[in-house]
Amino acid sequence: MLPLLRLLQDGRFHSGEALGAALGVSRSAIWKQLKTLESELGLPVHRVRGRGYRLESQLVLLDEDALAVSASSSGWPLSILPIVDSTNAEVLRRLVSGEVPPFIVLAECQTSGRGRRGRNWVSPFGENLYYSLALQVDGGMRQLEGLSLVVGLALLRALRLAGVVTAGLKWPNDVLVDGRKIAGILLELSGDPADVCHVVIGIGVNVNMLAETGDIDQPWTSMRAELGCLVDRNEFVFELNRQLSLYLGEHEKRGFSALRDEWQESHLWQGRHVTLTMGARPVEGVVLGVDRTGAIRLRVAGVEQSFSGGELSLRLNDDS
Repeated sequence: MLPLLRLLQDGRFHSGEALGAALGVSRSAIWKQLKTLESELGLPVHRVRGRGYRLESQLVLLDEDALAVSASSSGWPLSILPIVDSTNAEVLRRLVSGEVPPFIVLAECQTSGRGRRGRNWVSPFGENLYYSLALQVDGGMRQLEGLSLVVGLALLRALRLAGVVTAGLKWPNDVLVDGRKIAGILLELSGDPADVCHVVIGIGVNVNMLAETGDIDQPWTSMRAELGCLVDRNEFVFELNRQLSLYLGEHEKRGFSALRDEWQESHLWQGRHVTLTMGARPVEGVVLGVDRTGAIRLRVAGVEQSFSGGELSLRLNDDS
């Protein structure tokens, strides 16, 4: 189906005869593939007699050859899958089977994309970025301190360079624009965190998604919505790889403490009244920033406290 999609991604009409000739198949074979695009990938196809077929919306498919060249500069081999349950899950499977990091897995679509705290990450075909980077971490848990926040800085920098200049960070793993989520990060560990382990850096970015969907349980936006134009996902991946290489290198050499001030400057909720949820126990306080390990600092009843952990959730209070 991908060869057909590459012909149709420009959003223009193409006759069945021309598509068949380009792919060396019959018009009936083209018809069957078009039906599959609609039924399995959820891509509406418009049909007009005398003009042919076109996708409802223009796509920018990922180009593995071009991206492999850009990824090679950071030493991260890259592969692209048409459909996968989750890029993080795929990376974890590859690690178990013996594939040696670093490497990147991208997908055009996820059937079971995951966010923090087990939430579903809506992943339509060919519209957004579903990205996972596998790294080996030597030296135990200390090398992981503040890592998700450093990834957030790299992602934020890539978004701003692409023109989404009002994007900012929300502790611990979200990027927002005017209170609406545009990107998120999910880190997962494999191996012995006290010794040598692997970390999977999962990144999801709403790039070209515009259609409203009832499957998203919070306000959201996309790069296309903010910029008013279709975004080349290949160019964005290239910039994201570059920023990740720079920021992860800095984190490895100097630790999160060297980047803490930069992170706090872009934190949208500095000084805001928030509620931190830890299981069933909510904690209300004012955001003071983050500590040298990346834990959130709150003033709670006049006393500063720090909190960290994968199951924490931070929300603005209504009066903030």
